[in-house]
Amino acid sequence: MLETIRPQHAERVLPSERATRQLAADVAAILKPGDTVALGGDLGAGKTTFARALIRYMADDETIEVPSPTFTLVQHYDLLRARIAHIDLFRIGDPSEVGALGLADLDDDSILLIEWPERADTALPEDRIEINFTLATDIGPQARRVSIVGYGAPAKRAEHVANFLGFIDDAGFGAAERIRMQGDASTRIYERLLEPARSAILMNAPRRPDGPPVQNGLPYSAIAHLAEDVTPFVAMARGLRQRGFSAPEIFAADLSEGLLILEDLGTEPVVAGHPPAAIGERYAAAVDTLAALHREALPDTLPVAPRVTYQLPAYDKAALLIEVDLLLHWYFPQQKAVLSDDARAEFRGLWRDALDAAVQARPTWVMRDYHSPNLLWLPQRAGVARVGLLDFQDAVMGPDAYDVVSLLQDARVDVAESLEESLISAYIKARRAADRDFDMAQFISLYGLMGAQRATKILGIFARLDRRDGKPQYIRHQPRVWRNLRRALAHPALRPLKSWYEAHVPAPRG
Repeated sequence: MLETIRPQHAERVLPSERATRQLAADVAAILKPGDTVALGGDLGAGKTTFARALIRYMADDETIEVPSPTFTLVQHYDLLRARIAHIDLFRIGDPSEVGALGLADLDDDSILLIEWPERADTALPEDRIEINFTLATDIGPQARRVSIVGYGAPAKRAEHVANFLGFIDDAGFGAAERIRMQGDASTRIYERLLEPARSAILMNAPRRPDGPPVQNGLPYSAIAHLAEDVTPFVAMARGLRQRGFSAPEIFAADLSEGLLILEDLGTEPVVAGHPPAAIGERYAAAVDTLAALHREALPDTLPVAPRVTYQLPAYDKAALLIEVDLLLHWYFPQQKAVLSDDARAEFRGLWRDALDAAVQARPTWVMRDYHSPNLLWLPQRAGVARVGLLDFQDAVMGPDAYDVVSLLQDARVDVAESLEESLISAYIKARRAADRDFDMAQFISLYGLMGAQRATKILGIFARLDRRDGKPQYIRHQPRVWRNLRRALAHPALRPLKSWYEAHVPAPRG
């Protein structure tokens, strides 16, 4: 049974220096430009250790030099995520001297990390997170007691850190070593919890605020039906597991805080090599998994917890259209290409007509990110359970071809055309074996349509990750996505769209 845990701890014991560094990472994860973190405590209590770890975490560089600002008073770090001003007020004799440090001149992009904040008195910003350290020699030589309190704007985020630490303790993993895992393109954070006899995965995904309205007063996430909390993940995990698929078991959950502790499905991928390429046997099993899922009559409402259900949204035309619009909003500026208003209107009109087939198709569960980064190989299991499933919180009710495209026209991995063709045939054969009325021609048409829609969206997403989110590593995948797009547009039903793309869309540079 799913257990919901809502701890409310504001004070913690840190048994080791490693735990102090881990707390720094937890706090860094919730900081935003403009925040102030005030670090209190006596000499040797752990303030500088904490500050150094936080800066290195935000720099994503364990080797970066982080000298104590005791004598310079202020040390500046211009990092990709934010500027940080590391301030030590120990040598300040009077609060009036704080103004001479020029802190008021720092822009809203800076995070202030202040040691000995009590020396600032009323000069300290009212909106702040206070973290106070005291020695805990009764527990161990490196142990510290720490309190975390937020005031004003960051108060809710500070409470999340406190609840987060209590959640891990209450779930029985308080003593586990925590290893941060490489994340996906989202803001979710994953960690592997390691103990001598077991491991688990921690998902930290607090509810994200709505973005600005982009259409009819609604933000992009609402129109595209993106998950705003972990409830859809829990619902889909339970639904998949009940049907024999290898979604992770959920050991503990705090739905309101966006915290889950999940079964660790391991690290064995479905790809191999450098650069990675599809492993035929494993991709074949992944296609079999989709065929087995799609031949079921799947509900659009799923249980989450007692008296709590979740309804999967329809992958409607508004969602599909706003996704292809990402090409216009992000890819064209990235390529320094200009598009007229008439061409934009024509683009949307062509897609509006083409997508009729997608919204009229028999709906099934569409996980939307059914591709190599989210699939694990479980050879100790049998049949469709050999494929471990991750990252399905954005699932919708939509056309079956979408996830098949997502797998076989992988944006990050080379899938040989011969393998793609053989696995499409295998999928169709499996569907027809279970349903003699399965329409092969309709599926092939939808495969082309969804391939073009998905590749268009991903070109925009990768451009956005580069330009907005500071993640240029995704640029290297754009040529592969471009090739997928051109192949998808070759379907005869998409001839009008193909003509538009040939006339207006530049190939990725480089």
